[in-house]
Amino acid sequence: MSRKVRTGSSGGPGIRCVIYDCDGVLFDSLEANRRLYNDLCAAMGRPPVKAEEMKYIHSHTVFESVHFLFRDDRKAEEKALEVLKQLDIKSYVVYLKMEPHLIETLQGLKGRGIFRAINTNRTTSVPALMARFNLRPHFDMVVTALDVEHSKPHPESVEKILRTLGVNKEEALFVGDSEVDRETADASGVRFAAYKNKEIAKEVFLEDHLDILNYLSEK
Repeated sequence: MSRKVRTGSSGGPGIRCVIYDCDGVLFDSLEANRRLYNDLCAAMGRPPVKAEEMKYIHSHTVFESVHFLFRDDRKAEEKALEVLKQLDIKSYVVYLKMEPHLIETLQGLKGRGIFRAINTNRTTSVPALMARFNLRPHFDMVVTALDVEHSKPHPESVEKILRTLGVNKEEALFVGDSEVDRETADASGVRFAAYKNKEIAKEVFLEDHLDILNYLSEK
């Protein structure tokens, strides 16, 4: 049974790196993604995305999402990718909402000498996102879908982070909110903490970023 982390009992020590998913963990990005893909659909003469489509889009790369939306028409898919290039990705970043206590938690991790990394299936929007919220000083490494050959849930991105930072898989904690994130953690052999999604929780469920600090303080 999963547990909500508020007070400690066991399991936290030994973590040297916390790896964060982006959408749904660092930010509430549902509205930003909805607006982006609805604008794309409108330009393509397609109805707005449905709720079940948004669930897929929210945890997959832009290329996978476009394929998912236009998978029945190869020419339409190719055109959609071209249309997407014309959209100003930066204009959608303003609809992102940072999750509560994120910066405070990241600062707390730094104070404990713990590496902080982002592992996201986002692509070209990441630089604008990092700049708008001044996140660069708070992360030691950022890996996007453009930095690897195989995006999540393939373990390549996590392995790249661990190798670069010199961290063993037993010393890493992956914080995610989707099934893709849990599959990524499992494939990589790292511990997984489910953020605000009890359906995917295994051992650790977090309702707030500060819960991470509580987990790491457990003895």
